[in-house]
Amino acid sequence: SLYARLIPAGARVLDIMSSWISHLPDEIDFEKVTGLGMNRQELEANPRLNEHQVHNLNRDPRLPFPDDSFDAVVCAVSVEYLAHPLAVFRDIRRVLTSGGMFINAFSNRCFPTKSIALWAKLHEFERMGLVAHFYHHTGYSNVNTWSMRGSPTPAGDPYAGQPSEADPVYAVWASN
Repeated sequence: SLYARLIPAGARVLDIMSSWISHLPDEIDFEKVTGLGMNRQELEANPRLNEHQVHNLNRDPRLPFPDDSFDAVVCAVSVEYLAHPLAVFRDIRRVLTSGGMFINAFSNRCFPTKSIALWAKLHEFERMGLVAHFYHHTGYSNVNTWSMRGSPTPAGDPYAGQPSEADPVYAVWASN
């Protein structure tokens, strides 16, 4: 629902660190959704993508796209895996149009052995502060945070009922 509020219909969207799902609202038509991720098979299985490129941002934080290519960039449950977040955030500014939106969404569920060491040491709300810090130090404006807690675990979740509440969802976003 946050993506639906922040990304207008007809936008050109880049889903970084993408995989088999993009979490974009089905009811909104975008001009183009491009996926950038590390697993070709997962990207090919993502029905929301119009196109995709295999690219490891930890090896090369430069995005393989021209300046001003996208109206919005989304990163779902993956910011904690960026080895060079400031370099990636800076380059996202380059590919965003003026006024374009960069949205990071995450929960407290992750692969601890793959996330940056600091992520595991921070309280959940401090993680929002860390991501906001990345935006502030790379020139974004109008940085916002949002969290949602206490929702029931979806019936299709393999962990339904244990616990009774779904993972909290956190988001930090800003405009270029």
